[in-house]
Amino acid sequence: MTSKSRANVVSSFTVIKGAMVEETYAVFSAWDFNASKRENLDHLRNMNFIGAKSATWLRDVAKVLNRRFDPEGRDRALVLLANRGVRIEEWKPLLLWHMTRDEFLVRDFLETWLFDAYEAGTFRIRTDEIETYLIEIEKRGAVTEHAWSDRTTNRVAAGLLKIAADFGLLRGSARREFASYHLPEQSFMYLLHAMRDAKVSPGKVINSPDWRLFLMRPSDVEQELLRLHQFRKLEYHVAGSLVQLNLPCTTSSEYAERMVA
Repeated sequence: MTSKSRANVVSSFTVIKGAMVEETYAVFSAWDFNASKRENLDHLRNMNFIGAKSATWLRDVAKVLNRRFDPEGRDRALVLLANRGVRIEEWKPLLLWHMTRDEFLVRDFLETWLFDAYEAGTFRIRTDEIETYLIEIEKRGAVTEHAWSDRTTNRVAAGLLKIAADFGLLRGSARREFASYHLPEQSFMYLLHAMRDAKVSPGKVINSPDWRLFLMRPSDVEQELLRLHQFRKLEYHVAGSLVQLNLPCTTSSEYAERMVA
């Protein structure tokens, strides 16, 4: 049941269905690592242990999780953290990072359109502004599954704003405005390890577009690295163009184990 990468595929279905933060946390909290992905999702459908209010929503949760995550591979640490009861406030940013590894539209919207709006000092965001961005999404390297009607485009635009709000980047419902967001320390440390897993050099870690998911500029990342270095939670040294970054664990999976130890 492991699917090939959908990193450039735009799915209106998953965006419209939303972030599913609480549902995903509940499912992963009960995940059986001795069973397959299919068996775990079948158990969810059969038992409805998350208390879904309708059979349709239960089916949609299982479908989105199947499409969005690889608990037996790339996303195992994310599942482990929920399974071991890490605080949802620390887990939620990691959910965003993991789901955007294979969900082009959410990643591109947050890293480009929303971050640029944030940098420009935009105060309030309207759905129709997102629709303009969506019309040209294929020019950004996206592959759409099918042509969208005007209604679908509107629902996707609203879905993107709701996802940003669900992760604490925006606030409000009728009127979306930027929130004051701070990435928790444990989450920041996990993401550093995850980027190193991907063989990203220390210099490129600071400038990684992934930090834009959390409305962080390179200067914000560097400031946090200096703070953590001061408290001896990592080692960060800069000499000209040379950047040295030593982390407490070898991999993100090892750091995840430390988080729940």
